[in-house]
Amino acid sequence: MTRNKLALALAGLLLAPIAGTAFAQSAPAQDQTQAAPASSNTKQLQTITVTGSALPRVDTETPSPVTVITAADIARTGFTNVSDVVRAVSADNSGSIPNSFYAGFAAGSSGVALRGLTVNSTLVLIDGKRAASYPLVDDGIRSFVDLNTIPLAAVERIEVLKDGASSIYGSDAIAGVVNIILKPSFQGVEGTAEIGNSQHGGGFHKHATLVAGMGDLNSDHYNTYLSAEWEQDQAIPLSDRSYPFNSSNYTGIGGNDLRWGNPANNQGSTVGSVTPAGTAPGGAATGPTQPLGACSSNMQLVTNAAGSYCAQDQQHQYGFAQQYSNRIGLYGRFTYKFSDTTKAYASLSYDENKTIINGTPSQIQSGVPNNTNTIQLPPGNPSNPFGNQYAYINYAFGDIPSQSITDDHNLRAVLDLQGAWGEWNYEASVVGNHQSLDYTNLGLISYQGLINAINNGTYNFANPSANSQAVRNSVAPPYNVTDHADMDVFDFTVNRELFDLPGGASGFAGGVQFRHEGQLQQPLNPGGIYQGLGATFITGSRNVSGIYGEFDAPILESLEADVSGRFDHYPSVGNNFSPKVGLKWKPTDWLAVRGTYSKGFRAPQFGESSGSYSAGFTNNSVAGLGAPASFLAAHGGDAYVSNPYAIELGSTGNPNLKPEKSQSFTFGVVVQPTSWLNASLDYYNIRKSNVIVPANPGPALANYFANGTVLPGYTMVFDTADPTHPGAPLRPIFVGADYVNGDWLKTTGLDLDLQAHFAFSNGIKYISELQGTQIFQWKEDVGGQVQSYVGTQGPYGLSSGAGTPRTRGNWANTVEYGPFSVTATVYFTSHLYEAAEDQTNNPFCADALAADGGPLANNCTMGSFTYGNLVGSYKLNDKITFTASVDNVTDKKPPIDPLNYAANLYNPTYSFPGIVGRFWNVGVKVKL
Repeated sequence: MTRNKLALALAGLLLAPIAGTAFAQSAPAQDQTQAAPASSNTKQLQTITVTGSALPRVDTETPSPVTVITAADIARTGFTNVSDVVRAVSADNSGSIPNSFYAGFAAGSSGVALRGLTVNSTLVLIDGKRAASYPLVDDGIRSFVDLNTIPLAAVERIEVLKDGASSIYGSDAIAGVVNIILKPSFQGVEGTAEIGNSQHGGGFHKHATLVAGMGDLNSDHYNTYLSAEWEQDQAIPLSDRSYPFNSSNYTGIGGNDLRWGNPANNQGSTVGSVTPAGTAPGGAATGPTQPLGACSSNMQLVTNAAGSYCAQDQQHQYGFAQQYSNRIGLYGRFTYKFSDTTKAYASLSYDENKTIINGTPSQIQSGVPNNTNTIQLPPGNPSNPFGNQYAYINYAFGDIPSQSITDDHNLRAVLDLQGAWGEWNYEASVVGNHQSLDYTNLGLISYQGLINAINNGTYNFANPSANSQAVRNSVAPPYNVTDHADMDVFDFTVNRELFDLPGGASGFAGGVQFRHEGQLQQPLNPGGIYQGLGATFITGSRNVSGIYGEFDAPILESLEADVSGRFDHYPSVGNNFSPKVGLKWKPTDWLAVRGTYSKGFRAPQFGESSGSYSAGFTNNSVAGLGAPASFLAAHGGDAYVSNPYAIELGSTGNPNLKPEKSQSFTFGVVVQPTSWLNASLDYYNIRKSNVIVPANPGPALANYFANGTVLPGYTMVFDTADPTHPGAPLRPIFVGADYVNGDWLKTTGLDLDLQAHFAFSNGIKYISELQGTQIFQWKEDVGGQVQSYVGTQGPYGLSSGAGTPRTRGNWANTVEYGPFSVTATVYFTSHLYEAAEDQTNNPFCADALAADGGPLANNCTMGSFTYGNLVGSYKLNDKITFTASVDNVTDKKPPIDPLNYAANLYNPTYSFPGIVGRFWNVGVKVKL
């Protein structure tokens, strides 16, 4: 960059609306200034500050790889929310949270995980400024920004930095940064309306936006605009989808019949079954099983050697591929231009995102936290048909709907002042962001309420319609809490030109940041009153300070060096310094070689800190948790130990945790051999140490099975005695310990971005954009054992257990001709081998769900998934444009994934469009 170009760049910066800490965005043409021209033909230069740098620049290609998604790009995808746009980036991988993961701790949200390093290692910014976390944490541990809280109608562009950036932004930017940049100004009125529906039923979609603004910054000295958005999506029941995704009976594909009702599986249907068990409690069965009533029309009467029961397909009757959601978003912004060098803006936004999640009815039988697998109705209970005998009961509470409701409210305000003082350009901003989430859980069974209802005979199992609402509430008391999270930030940043170098003028930028963070997630299962429900309590607040600087040196006209560093202070954690150096060499006009080396960190979050805890479930069949042969023999190999049962794994916050640290480097080339083609290829290598993980329960279990004692540092809870072997050792049902700093993980891979633009003489324009990510390795040291996850279902214990696909990519092709525009986009995710080393401690097939004990998925592999979307528009005139789209044009079904636990036989993270099927949208856009 020459000195004159940098001078013009700095002049442009004075009027460019800087979007936040170390970030400025392109100003519209009418909002740019230029140095005094030598002639009327002098070219005006625009400057922006690219995400990952604090310095304004004319050349937007930095040493770090950045993908820019413009508003026009977003329109061509047909997506109507920020979540779909960001999560379609090929670098998003394992740990990503889809909206469709309704069984997760953070239900109702969506999060991005660049490089597969979980949602808490990707920093999400709005206009370069931090945002509050979703009040519910992922897996009971990870805080992250919910992408549903960002209004798409106000978005100007999205920049995805695929490189470590702690040297500018501080904690959490280990895998990269997603910066959502909102419109700096708007004039006129623009509205859209759209409806859509699935070919196979369910999911009716409605979406509307309105953006209205007035005022010209140059002539009127102000601009103000308001953006409003509404989106509603109806539920999609699995009963509207094809087999096997709509069923719990997998015999048609070689699997087992997992329908409710079979007492051998410790599951009952909504028409329960009872088995006589003698006159003493806990006795053996004295007769065959029989239903409590006639089987309903949606059930099947099954009779075997043990008796009869009503088989009920719970997935077909109660399962959903998509739940109901309703989102509204409001964003207002007022900008005032005091002079050619000074301006300020104030913005206020409010978003509400409500999700209603309908689940399956609760079972009377549960292993945790209290074992009710052998629960009995006493003699005299109105639902016990056996007179003076006790009765084992299997039952699902069909008269008590199971439902979770998340209603998230996000309020965010920003004040920002930018200007110049002598040779210095400055920006000061204040952000206040508060989220509150009303969380309701219905249909969960209270252990004490259940025992009281059985002993008192108040709940009618034989005729559930006779139960009053008061009785139902006593068995399943509603749970209502309000959780919240806060992010209040003050930023001050400066930049200026320094001294001349052979390649041009050097530049410096620096800044300070002070922020207050807070989060409170009320106890999910206070006192363990609910059966089969995990536990979470997140609490904490802290004041964080940081100072950073960046120096850019055009050493030669072809060689640029950029050095940056940031010092952060966290109470109870300490200090951290994160440096970064980047080089870009441009030997010719069409070729650039770039590379970076950086150190990053992630401070322990509130879910990992003192006072917080969480607990979730796995089962005892997982390798490392199963009992040895001697333990099984002590129980005679009976159902108490032979059937898989739930073990609750708990983790508590550890005040002595160290921050996670990372070292990463990138190396890439950018080529533009012609005016119509440009491409970049970047290699990345990230190594993270001090990885914060739950303590391994394996050693504690092994010690108990060998010695009958509890290992120091662990907490264990044990089940009630084995009814058939009451003197045998108790089986463990809970293992808990503090979070610990583990060893390391490493991931490497390659990113490809290619863009081609053609303009033909007949007026046709053609745009082709290809984006892909190939992961070479993703491995982790777990207790001295190196486990590899790339191309498998691991890390299985992470978020939705979606796995780590080796390849992800998309290819968009657009043709424009006069008023017509058509875009066809193909999305691809590679196959996954059904293995998960973090669960089995070996790389072999973990899918043993077929009736013969073999893998249910073909070759123990979830197949790759490729689908295409088609988006078109017709511009009737300057004011009206009609739009239409077809998602999943070929109606591609999702590949079978039996190992994934977030959905029924498919992977909702990577193949959700497959379960939705062909989906059409039509809409209109009006400009006034």
